[in-house]
Amino acid sequence: MAEEKLTFEQAMEKLETIVEKLEEGDVPLEEAISYYKQGVELSKLCHDKLKSVETQLTQVLTEDGQVASFSVNEEE
Repeated sequence: MAEEKLTFEQAMEKLETIVEKLEEGDVPLEEAISYYKQGVELSKLCHDKLKSVETQLTQVLTEDGQVASFSVNEEE
């Protein structure tokens, strides 16, 4: 799927454009359904990219090169 090669920012931009078109309300039903499907795919792509980044950010490498979970000390 070509959508997966989009950056997060590109996907968000396309999603915003789709939302604007759908909010205008003058889109034929078949076209609106197509836009909606594209929007759902872009939304999932953005969600997956954010989830991936979140996973990366919650892990840190220890001094010996091992991956460890990152936890924020809430007592600070």
